[in-house]
Order: sequence, then C-alpha cells, then structure tokens
Amino acid sequence: MTELLTAEQMRAVEKAAIDSGEVTGLELMERAGRGVVEAILDWRPELATAPRRAVVICGPGNNGGDGFVVARLLRERAWEVEVLLYGDEAKLPPDAAENARRWREMGDVKPYVDEEFHLPPEDWQAGSLIVDALFGTGLTRPVEGFDAFGWSTRMSGCRVDDRPSGYPNCPGACVVAVDIPSGLCADSGRYLRSEDSDTQREHIRADLTVTFHSRKLGHVLEDGPDGCGEIRIADIGLGARDVPGVVVEMARASGQLKKSRSHKYDYGHALILAGGAGKGGAARLAARGALRIGAGLVTVCAPPEAIPENAAQLNAIMLRPVADAEALAETLKDKRLNAIGLGPGLGAGERTRGLVTAALEAVRGTVLDADALTSFADDPAALFALLHETCVLTPHMGEFARLFPDIADKLKAPAEKGPAYSKVDAAREAAARAGCTVLLKGPDSVIADWEGRAAINSARYERAAPWLATAGAGDVLAGMIAGLLARGFGAPAAAETAAWLHVEAARRFGPGLIAEDLPEMLPAVFRDLGF
Repeated sequence: MTELLTAEQMRAVEKAAIDSGEVTGLELMERAGRGVVEAILDWRPELATAPRRAVVICGPGNNGGDGFVVARLLRERAWEVEVLLYGDEAKLPPDAAENARRWREMGDVKPYVDEEFHLPPEDWQAGSLIVDALFGTGLTRPVEGFDAFGWSTRMSGCRVDDRPSGYPNCPGACVVAVDIPSGLCADSGRYLRSEDSDTQREHIRADLTVTFHSRKLGHVLEDGPDGCGEIRIADIGLGARDVPGVVVEMARASGQLKKSRSHKYDYGHALILAGGAGKGGAARLAARGALRIGAGLVTVCAPPEAIPENAAQLNAIMLRPVADAEALAETLKDKRLNAIGLGPGLGAGERTRGLVTAALEAVRGTVLDADALTSFADDPAALFALLHETCVLTPHMGEFARLFPDIADKLKAPAEKGPAYSKVDAAREAAARAGCTVLLKGPDSVIADWEGRAAINSARYERAAPWLATAGAGDVLAGMIAGLLARGFGAPAAAETAAWLHVEAARRFGPGLIAEDLPEMLPAVFRDLGF
C-alpha cells in the first residue's frame, strides 16, 4: 500500500519531524537537494562520468532553496552551473536564504528574466539539465509575473521523449522538476490558471520529477503524469508517519484471492444481466471476467429470445431466461445468488430501470455500469434512493456527468487556486451522495466509498496500460467486480482489487490487447502473485 499525500499532509509530516527535534528545516533542505542530485544520476548514470552544464531556476520559496542546494552539489561535481532567481533574494525564507548564501560562495545568482532566457543550441549538449525549482507543492495560485508560456515551450522543446520540431532549442537537454513541475497543483494534478488565461501557458513539463518522502495526489491524477515525466521518490529521512486522511494508491492484490475451500458455492454465484438478441457480447465479457476472477458460479440472465445466441458461445457460464423485472425478482428469491452485474449491453430505457430496481430491492452485492447508469440520467435521485452499501457504481466521466452534473461541473471548471478540486474530491462527494462505492474510471481510476475513504488505481508511469483503451474493457471490469462481490469481498475492496487486477491483466498481455484477452490473463497474474 503506497501512501499518496496532499500538500498539507506533507507539510504536517515535515513540521512534526522538525518540532520533535529530529531534524531542522535546513537539514531537510540539504537532504532534498542531495536526493534530487542522486536521483538524477541514478536516472541517467552517464551524467556522472563527465561534468555537464545545468541551469537551475530557483523560486521565491523553499522549493527555490532546494534548487540552491542542487546547484551547489552539481558545482562540487565540477558542473558548469548557472542559477537564475525568480523573485527578490532579500525576501527568501530563512533556510532558502541560507542556501542562497552558500551558493554565492561558489557562483552568482542572476535574476530570472524571461526575455533573456534563451538556450542557444550550440551551448548545449546531451546530458545538460534545466532544473525547475520555481514553485513546489505549496503553490496555491496561478503563476504570474513571468511568461510561463515562453518558458514552458522552451522547456517542452527540450523534453527527451517529445521534442516538438517547432522548438529546436537545447536538443540534448533534460528538464528536472524539484518536487512537482511548477504550476501543477499537488493535490489535484491540474495546472492552476486564471479564468481568462491561455491553458497552454501553465503547461511546464519535466522529463524527471524528484519528489520527497511520498508521491502526492497531483503526481498521479489528471495531468500530473504527463507533466512529471518519470518520477522518483527521494527519502529525506522522515520515516514512517501516521498521517490522518491518507489516500492510498493500490498495492498488490491481497491473499483473500486465494482459494482454500472445496465447494463452488463457497465462492458465490454471480448473475450478469444481458441485453436482447444481438446485444449480448458485453454481458458475456462481464460474465467471463466474473468467472475468471474466482466466482464459484456465474449465470447470464438474458431475454428468452437471446438465449440461443448466448448458448452458442457459453459453456462454463450458465444461462437463465429473464424477460423483465418481475422475472428477475422471482429469480432472486434464490438466496444463493449473492451478486449481480447490470448495465453492459442492456440498453438504456424502462426495461433496464426496472431490472435495476428489482436487483437493488433484493439487496445483493450489485455492480451498476454503462446503461444501468444512463437509464437514470433524467432522475438520478430515484437511483440514489435505491442504492445501498453493497453497491458499486462504475461510471466513466461521461456517465458520471449524467448522474452527478454539478460535481462534474466543479471538476471541469478552471483550477484557479490550490488546492484545486480533484478527481478524488469528486468521487468522494459522489459516493457520499449515492451512499455506496463509486469507481470513477480512467487511467487514474478513483475508488471512493460512502464514508470518505478513497483509493487511486493509477495506470500510469511504471504501470501504464494504454491498451485498455479498447471496446469492452469496462464490461470485463464490471464483471470482475461482480465476481469478487460473489466471493464475499466488501464493495470498496471488490472495486479496488478488480481495478488493480484489470490493469495487471492488460500489462501481462501488452500491445494488441482486446477485451476478450483480459479474463484469460488473470490466471497468469494470479500465478505471478503466488496464488
């Protein structure tokens, strides 16, 4: 389990360490700067073999103080280092001012003037660095007073993996951000900007971001991964700290996935509701996901006219004709049927609303996806009145906006100040309103429950799985959650574990993935986990 901290929580961790007398602020700044340099050399070992050139751009706060330490340590390695300061040196915080003084014993501090910040290609070589130590995790307002667009385009033109042809400067330079790229909100992963500003003007991106103690929410949410490039965590000696309200990034799957009992009914019986003739593919994908993740039995409930089509394509998955809500209510009199998945391929409309109502009134573990959500777009309150704590809603952003339009509007509004409203905030608010677990899908899926607990399942950085952008992948995820509910997982745990396994299955298969491949990768993932 990996902690993800807000900027406020990180400040609390540092303050607790300083107040206890374990470390001073100046010592923490030294450790941070050293951690940045060590991370750079670990990231690009060739940089340790010969002196290079670096421009360190320091800001007016403690992030700038970290930058002065970085500059000094690189100069000690015989690098050619230029330090530019944005702001008034006389107004630096005490620790940053002390490190500015130490740097001045080795080199000059030049004022940052955007019009003069030109990077002639002939002055740069592969391995040169631009260090962004302007604004760190404490930034609460848009960056103003300098041409962020001019600066960012020059920096973006240097980015190792994406150098636009229109920006030929510094063809070999790398951009390193201290803690977080300047302008990016550490709590939301959104770039802070005024309402009338050009969105691009705050998009400063790095090749490498070195943060301290723990990743912050903004490193994994929204634009964070694109802005940060590769991310490294520098240990600055704060140790384990009890931080209230921590959001966690998904860790490895739990041992609860192991099977130790011998009867199929020990692992539950999941029902997956299917659409009419010619529309059963999504339900079959979901059913396959439920069975592969370990439900003891899975039944697809389809309209009578769709039974032959499904029978031709299903073997271990059973079939039952269910024409309408009344038939579903009758089916659910069997208490062994302990989990239900509805939505994939059902079609939006009155029939689906009736099926959802019957399923929820039976009070089983229930996953509502796709059409099951869209069918209540004109009256979300009617759905919320039926939901209970064993339910999981799995909307993508479009479906989320239909059920929670006011919350979605807050998430879409410009991030004018920090901490900006985040995807975590949105999922938590939605879960509290609905009274159940909400899995807000995306490469930064957020799982939140009705009590405010939240988790992020990031499919970025080392867990990137772009192949999940394929038709039917969400249907498989819904089925996997239903299968875990059948096995007895609580709703939040089922959503978190299924989301984690969903990404791992995609990564195990790799390029060329289609939805049908996801369930078939689960056995290999389980073997890798030792299950």
